[in-house]
Amino acid sequence: MDWFDSLLSNPSSIAHILLVYAIVISLGMGLGRIKIFGVSLGVTFVLFAGLALNYLGLKVDPTVLNFVRDFGLILFVFFIGLQVGPSFFSSFKSGGLLLNSLMVLAVVLSVLITIILYFIFNDTVSLPQMLGVHFGAVTNTPGLGATQEALAQLNYQGEDIAVAYACAYPLGVVSIIGTAIALRVIFKIDMKEEDRHWEAEEKAANHVSIFFHVKVANRALEGRSIAAIRAFIDRPFICSRILHEGEISSPNADSLVHVGDVVRVVSAEENKDAIVAFFGEENTEVDLATEHSPITSRNIIITRPEINGQTIGDLHLSHSDGVNITRVYRAGMQLFPYQHLHLQMGDQLYCVGPTNSVKRLETRLGNQVKRLEHPNLMAIFIGIALGIVFGSLPIALPGMPVPLKLGLAGGPLIVAILLGRFGSLARLVTYTTSSANLMLRELGISLFLASVGLAAGENFVQAILVGNGPLYVLLGLVVTIIPILVVGCIARHFFHINYHSIVGLLAGATTDPPTLAYAATLSEKNSSAVAYTTVYPLAMFLRILTGQLVLLLMWYFVSPV
Repeated sequence: MDWFDSLLSNPSSIAHILLVYAIVISLGMGLGRIKIFGVSLGVTFVLFAGLALNYLGLKVDPTVLNFVRDFGLILFVFFIGLQVGPSFFSSFKSGGLLLNSLMVLAVVLSVLITIILYFIFNDTVSLPQMLGVHFGAVTNTPGLGATQEALAQLNYQGEDIAVAYACAYPLGVVSIIGTAIALRVIFKIDMKEEDRHWEAEEKAANHVSIFFHVKVANRALEGRSIAAIRAFIDRPFICSRILHEGEISSPNADSLVHVGDVVRVVSAEENKDAIVAFFGEENTEVDLATEHSPITSRNIIITRPEINGQTIGDLHLSHSDGVNITRVYRAGMQLFPYQHLHLQMGDQLYCVGPTNSVKRLETRLGNQVKRLEHPNLMAIFIGIALGIVFGSLPIALPGMPVPLKLGLAGGPLIVAILLGRFGSLARLVTYTTSSANLMLRELGISLFLASVGLAAGENFVQAILVGNGPLYVLLGLVVTIIPILVVGCIARHFFHINYHSIVGLLAGATTDPPTLAYAATLSEKNSSAVAYTTVYPLAMFLRILTGQLVLLLMWYFVSPV
C-alpha cells in the first residue's frame, strides 16, 4: 500500500493533485444536490468539500493551487460574459432600466453597510475579512476571486478572506429566500393575483413582432412599391405574403401593390394601427399562411462563419426571389429584422418565401446545427488573452497612490461581454452552444471553489471554533438582509412591481441561483427569470468591481491594516 500512501501524501505529484481535485469536486457536486427545506447550495458545496478535506490533511502544491484557482475564475467569468453579452445593453431599455436602477441601489447599500460595519468592528475584523463577509453575504464568488487577486497585488499576508466568505455564505442563501418570504407576508401577496397582473403587464408591454392582414383600400397606394409605402408610413414593417388576383406570392421591396390586394404584414404591435389605417382596412377573414399556400416558412440557423457580422441588408434579399426574414431569435430574445441588424453565428431567422428560394437561402446561411457544436477555440482564446491584457492595464484614479486594475476577473468579463455583443462586427465567431457554455462555466467555478477550499480549510475550522466565525455569520446576515429588504419594499410600495419580478430582482442583485430556483416553485410563469436575467449581467459586473474599488480606496486612505 506504499504506492497509495504516496499518492495521497505527495502534494507536488501531478497524480495527487488531479486526484484531490477530482475527489473534492465530485464530492461537493454530489452533496450540493441535497435539498434542505427546498434549498440546495449546488456547485458552491465544492467550497465546503475543499475546506473539509483540507482540514483532514489533503493538500496541493501552493503554486499549482494558485494557478488552478485563477484559471478557473477566468473560465467562469469569460463564459458568463459571452452568455450575457447579447442581452447586456438591451437590458437597460424600458422596464429593465427601473429594475437595474433598483439592483444598483441594492449593490450600493450592501457596500455602504459593509463599510459601516467595518468601522464599527475594525478592532476585531480587518477590512479584507469584512469584504470576505460581504461577498459571502451576497453569494458572489467571482467578487471574492477579484478581491483575493487585488489583495495579492497589495502583498496582503493576513487571514484568507475565503474563511469569512465561507462563514457568511450558507445563511446568506437562506436569508435571501427568507427575505423574499417576508416581503410576501408584509405586503399580503396573493400569488394567483400576481400571476394575472404579470400576464396583463406583459401583454401591455409586448413589443415583439406580430402578424396581421390588411386589405389595400387606399387608392393613393395603387401601383406603388412596398419600399415607397414603407417610406411614406415611416414605420418598420415587412410584407411576408401578398394575395393578388387569387395568387399568393412573397413580395420584395420593389413589388407593387394594387387596390384590392390582401397583404400579410409583420411589425411591432405599436405600429399596427398606423399601418392598417394607411393601407385601408384590416382583413380578419383570411390567413395567407395556410397549408395550401404556395409560400413556405422555415427557421434557418446561421452556421456559416462568412455570414457572421453581416447585416440583413448585406444579404440582398431582393435578389432571393421574394424571400423575407420576418423575425430573428438570439439568446432567447426576439428581434425585429431591421436592415442594419448585424447577424451572429447561432441566430435563428424565420424566413418566408417560395420553397426553392427559401432552400437556396438556407444553403447560403448554413442551417447545419452540427457545425455549432464545434466552438471556435481560436476566437475564445483571443478573447481570453485580450481580457487578461485589459485586466492588467493600470487605471489611474485622481488622488490614489496606485492605479486600479480590473484584474483576472474584471478584464475577461468586460471583454467577453463586448465580444458577445459586438464580436460579429470584427467577424470573430465566439458562439458556443448553451450546453458547452454551461459546462465550461461549471468547470471553471468548480476549479476555483475547490482551490479556495483547499487553501483555507484549517483556518476555517479554527475561525468557527475559537475565532471570529460566529461574528462573520452575524455580520453577513446584516449585509444580506437590510439592502434587499429595503429594495424589495421600495419596489413594491413605490413602483408596484410584481412580486415575482421582485424575487427575480433580489436573486439577480445577489447573483444567487438558489433563490431563482425557489422563485420557480412559486409560479409556472417565467416572470422571476425575466427579472433575474435583466439585472444579472450588470449585477455581476458591479459585484466584481466594487470589492476591488472599496479595498484600494480604503487601503490607502483609511489604513485598515
